[in-house]
Amino acid sequence: MLETLRKAYHNNPNRAMAIGLGALVVTPVVLPLLKPAAKATVKTGVILYEKTKGTLAEAGEMMADLVAEAKAEVIAEQAEKTSLMASSSESQNESSVS
Repeated sequence: MLETLRKAYHNNPNRAMAIGLGALVVTPVVLPLLKPAAKATVKTGVILYEKTKGTLAEAGEMMADLVAEAKAEVIAEQAEKTSLMASSSESQNESSVS
């Protein structure tokens, strides 16, 4: 790219300077026109970021709820096994005593 610009300048320096001056003249006119488009693009990005942040927060809450439910089920199953083992051991003790 830079080499192409060098060749263009060496082949016709007046043309290259005219393009540069034209860019300097046109820039103050074009920038105010581009500002609303740039602002709208940034605004859209902010909105998408906020929505994504909210969605991820909801997903995190749902995952935390699932983990809590799974832990509660595991604890309930362990308590049930413990109570079954205790009652089975008590019935074995009663049968051996009798």
